[in-house]
Amino acid sequence: MAFKDTILTFSDNKIVSESSTEVMMSWEAPIMEKSAEYICDTKGDILEIGFGMGICADYIQAEGVNSHTIIEIHPQVIEKLKAWAADKSNVTIIEGHWNTVNELSTYDGIFIDTYGDDDYFKFKAFALEKAKAGAKITYWNNFTDKRNEHSFDTVVFEDIAVTPNLNNYFNHSTYHMPKVTV
Repeated sequence: MAFKDTILTFSDNKIVSESSTEVMMSWEAPIMEKSAEYICDTKGDILEIGFGMGICADYIQAEGVNSHTIIEIHPQVIEKLKAWAADKSNVTIIEGHWNTVNELSTYDGIFIDTYGDDDYFKFKAFALEKAKAGAKITYWNNFTDKRNEHSFDTVVFEDIAVTPNLNNYFNHSTYHMPKVTV
């Protein structure tokens, strides 16, 4: 079953799939904050792929960006996203899979954090196509080391202290945020 077809349960501190897999958790906030700071450096046009709980979206909005485009595939999350964006004139919502939507432009900052994404390996080509010169790109790094999983030419890692989530697959006290500038 594709992620978009699963039933999600939402609470104040996490989103859980019907198979009891944690999709997003509030402990990720320090990671989302640093990701938003990095990609919003120019306060320009930002592309966020995967809304989740809206944690990164809140931080992006706090940065005072020119435009904020959010791509989301899951119908239940889209409902939450639409409610969140109702009073934000600089937000554009695009429903669908990031690798197949057509309504995209180019961006000063790009962030991807998608759950259950079978096309994740295509992200580098997609990001380079959608990035303006000098754009900042970051993505969820599920590894405990500083691995350049998308094979960008240059990646720098910023270590972010997090409270480990011992009930989850990521139970480390340091997150290695990948930072790419194109």
